[in-house]
Formats: sequence, C-alpha cells, structure tokens
Amino acid sequence: MKNGLKVLIVASEAAPFIKSGGLGDVVGSLPKALQEQGVDVRVVIPRHMSVKSSEMHDVKYLGEFDVHLFWRIQRAKVLVKPQEVPIYFIENDFYFGRGGLYGYGDDNERFAFFGKAVLDMMAMLDFYPDVLHCNDWQTGPICMYLKEIYSKMVYYSRIKTLFTIHNLQYQGNFDKSTMEIIGVPYYCYENGSVEFYNNVSFMKMGLNYADRISTVSETYAKEIQTWEYGYGMDGILRSRQEVLSGIVNGIDYLANNPETDSRIVCNYNADQLEGKAENKRDLQECLGLEKRDVPIISMITRLADQKGLDILSYVFHEMMQRDVQFVLLGTGETRFEYFFREMAKRYPGRASLNIFFDETLAQQIYAGSDLFLMPSRFEPCGLGQLFSLRYGTVPIVRKTGGLADTIFQYHSETKEGNGFLFESYDGGGILWALDQALQVYYKGKDEWNHVVKNAMNSNYSWANSASKYIKLYEILKKEGTPVE
Repeated sequence: MKNGLKVLIVASEAAPFIKSGGLGDVVGSLPKALQEQGVDVRVVIPRHMSVKSSEMHDVKYLGEFDVHLFWRIQRAKVLVKPQEVPIYFIENDFYFGRGGLYGYGDDNERFAFFGKAVLDMMAMLDFYPDVLHCNDWQTGPICMYLKEIYSKMVYYSRIKTLFTIHNLQYQGNFDKSTMEIIGVPYYCYENGSVEFYNNVSFMKMGLNYADRISTVSETYAKEIQTWEYGYGMDGILRSRQEVLSGIVNGIDYLANNPETDSRIVCNYNADQLEGKAENKRDLQECLGLEKRDVPIISMITRLADQKGLDILSYVFHEMMQRDVQFVLLGTGETRFEYFFREMAKRYPGRASLNIFFDETLAQQIYAGSDLFLMPSRFEPCGLGQLFSLRYGTVPIVRKTGGLADTIFQYHSETKEGNGFLFESYDGGGILWALDQALQVYYKGKDEWNHVVKNAMNSNYSWANSASKYIKLYEILKKEGTPVE
C-alpha cells in the first residue's frame, strides 16, 4: 500500500453483513474509501447469527483458539471474507448465536470475549496494525486490554488506538461484578479508569485508554464536552479534549446515486430534475397520497425522543393545516407508532405512515419527497440528511451535531445554502423552519430548483472524511514508532 498504513477497524456490526443503525453504515463504507487512498485496511466484527447468509457464501475458515475470561474458557473461530477490504468474523455460538445484536444480560461478557479474541487473532494472522480503530462501547475493552495486558508484548507495544464515539448515549454500563469477568487488575476500577457511578463502563474504557478519540462531527465533539450532551462523560472528554477530534461521516456516492439508482422509478441529476418530479408522482401513487403538486415532507427514522418526535407530535396538526403531505418510514417506541397510526387515519390521502423498514421504499422516499425533516434533540452526525441532499430532497433540521455541520440556511437573495434550520428544541422551531421552506417552494419552480441543486451539489462522500481519518492514523503511527 502506497502510504504504508496498516489499520484494523473493529466494530460490532458492518453493512452489508449486519447493521442496526448508522454504525453499521459507517463500518461498511469508510474502509473502502480508506483502501482507495492506499491504506491496508481490514475489518473485524462478531459472527452474529443474523448476519445475512447471502453475504457469507465465499467465507473461509482460518483457524481457532481459546479465549480466557476469568474462569470461563471459550473457543474463538476466525473466518474471513476475502475481498478488496478483507472482513474477519469472530465466531462463537455461545455468545453470538442469538437473534439480536445487543440487549442481553451477558453483553459485558460477550464483548469482553470479542475484544480479547480480536487481539489474539492478530497473533494468529501475524497481522499487527499501526492503528486499531475501535468503534463505540462494544469495543471499549480492547483499548483497556491493549494498555493493561497486551502492550507488554513486543508486537503489540507499537499498536495505537483510535476510539470513535458514534452515540455517547449508549455506554455499555454494567454491574461492578463485571470486573471479575474481564480479568484486569482491580485497580482499574479503584482508580476510576473504568468505574462509572458504581458500575463498570465499557464506553469509559475507550475514552480513558484510547490514544486518541474521535466522534462523527465537529459540533458533536464540542457538544459532548457539556453537561447537556455529555451523559456523565463530559468531564472525561474535557480532560482529553486535546486528543478529541470530530470528523463528519460520509455516504457511499456510488451506491446512492440518483443518476444510476435502480431502486427508483426515474433517474435524474441536478441539471435534469424532471425525473425527480416523476419519482414524486410515483411515490404519491404507491403510498395512496392525493396526486397534487403540494410539498411532500418525509422522515425516515427510528421512532424515538432523540429524533424529535416528541416535539413534532405536539405540532403535527398545525403542520398538516398547511397544504402539505407527510410520509414516515420507521419503527421504534410504541407510543410513537400508535400516534402515527392514528395520524394516518386522521389524514387519509395526505399522510402515509409506514411503521416498518424497507430499504427500497427508503430510496423511493428520498427520491420522491420535496423536504426531509430531522428535528433531532441531538444528532452525532446523521445520515438521513446526507442521503436526502444526494437525492435533492431539501433538509429541514435542528441546528445540532452533524446537522449543524452539513446543513446551511438557504437565502433567496444570495441563492446560497442547502436547507433550512431552527435552533430551539420545540414545535415552534419546526413550524418556523417549515414556513421558511414553504415560502421558497411557493416562489416557483426556478427558485425552488436553486436550493434543490445546492443540496445535490453538496459533497459528503467518504473521500473527504477518509482523508481526515488518514491524517489521524498517521499521527498515531508516528507516536507508536520507537525512537532510534
């Protein structure tokens, strides 16, 4: 590889094999962009039972070994899918032969096992990366094991760690008895390195033991150092702010290209927007919406407070009093599923509430909508607004996290900006930003096409973000190189 960097990306999920959210998308896309820029990059995830079997047909068995956790010994099998970016799987049915990814009573033991298995796998493969790029709480133990145990071995001593926070709200906090399972000295708990309000925190392991920390937008990197967004970790993050970076996620511009996407009914680009109008008409027909030229507002989201659905529900009727149509796709909290099912009955022909998830329908919604709503309470990066920009569906977002770093207010006078923003976390903010967007929409097609083209010409491909990660990796590699 031309830049000589060796990187192993470690995560609990990766698209297209298995994903539960944005983490899987990132781990599925970033390595390809790194590889294109000359990095020897590989990926390792657990072999969950629900990994898509269609993606496993040419996977090869490489070997196996025992992993010791306190008194329990479990076997780790290593599989590899040989491709441009090799992906390794740690297989153990006792821990990962289950239907879901997370939420089990022994998640502490499952991911401690995974962490040790990843480190032991390196010796089996004779592959020692310059940088171990760990992602979210599930990989926190790796940073701790490397510093407390493995760094005493010569081949591990030069490995540096980057720990990326995708969502600080999810921390992997477990009972204090976890210390007996993970097999590190008890002083790690007593000195506060892993202790978090009388629990053991896998997130805190990553934050304290990693050589560098990153998160998925510059604004979120600042926000998580405050009490409001820090979820109890803000003090640690402030103490390590010199090694904390924010790098906005990207999306795969080849897989998500309105000019070539086979999942939408009519391809188009920023210079030929007639095809987008055709996608809008098709979306109305497929979802039973009135076939009228009114703005379609869409959301593709988890149904949760974080995504702003609490404030949206307060002003939903006011929003629908404007001459708009509304499309939702997603699942989540029961109260929100119930609310939107009721709204579908209340607004037949004007609201299509799809309480499930379908990737093809998602692409059709991105292509056929006019506006994409993300009124998030907080949003580390957000991918929905990046997909919507790519397809010329203009975002309406709250100015927080990655939304603040990727969406810029449109001004009719200067013709600059790619969306509409509001700051206050309340329903009034949503309505204010929506009215700003509708004013531009009703000025006519020429005016609206300015903001649509600005959206489509925004560049959030992985190439830019990968370059920033490479700079971090190079800093870490230099730190890990012994002085001659």
